[in-house]
Amino acid sequence: MIAAPSGPKLRDIHPPPPPSWWPPAPGWWLLAGLVLVVLVLLAWWWRRRGMQRRRRQQAYAELDHLLDAYRQHQDAAALAGGLSQLLRRVGRLHDAAAAADAGERWQALLARFARDSGQVETLAALDTVMYRRHVELDVEASVDAVRQWLRRALRQRGAS
Repeated sequence: MIAAPSGPKLRDIHPPPPPSWWPPAPGWWLLAGLVLVVLVLLAWWWRRRGMQRRRRQQAYAELDHLLDAYRQHQDAAALAGGLSQLLRRVGRLHDAAAAADAGERWQALLARFARDSGQVETLAALDTVMYRRHVELDVEASVDAVRQWLRRALRQRGAS
């Protein structure tokens, strides 16, 4: 018979315990940070889009209100004044000095979003028409020109 070797009694090899879920590996921290940044950007974009939509809706609602008031009272000077103020308020979104602009500078701002030079003339005439004693205003053409200008100006504001 063979004698058992004398010495320490060896035990079987045991693997280490599985890694815990906390703290996560650096890659998971990076992924969580990236997801957080994407969520913040998405929330910012969604909020900005909603503000632009509300701004557009308010401008169109004001235009419709001015047209309804004209149909009730037949006051072309008040309509011209209201349309001019609306144009200037929307123009301030693109140029902070638009409320005080006059002459060529105001026409240049109008031309940025106008379809053609005839539309610029129609829109620029609103500033002077409201001060005349006998107002001759093509209401439908003026309102249509303002609506088209607003559509372009508010759409382009969304892109900038």
